[in-house]
Amino acid sequence: MTTVSTHVLDTERGAPAAGIRVELYGTDGSLAGEGVTDGDGRIRELAEAGPGTYRIVFYPASPFFKRVELEIELGHGHYHVPLLVSSYACATYRGS
Repeated sequence: MTTVSTHVLDTERGAPAAGIRVELYGTDGSLAGEGVTDGDGRIRELAEAGPGTYRIVFYPASPFFKRVELEIELGHGHYHVPLLVSSYACATYRGS
């Protein structure tokens, strides 16, 4: 089994980004999971899925970025995919 979690940090404010919609899609375009970040900027259980290629889509509250989309390859186990975002910059990494 593969599980996915995420969090969004507003690096401009130095605070978690609450209320950010996040979606996870399989390679066939089907919605594998979705959620909205909590007060700590987290979605602890975005999806349970199988290994494969997925697209994770963030909709940050930014005057520039309306959507940040990543294509990720998941194996077995747990994956944490955070997004660091400010008005005009964003970054991501594979978390633990």
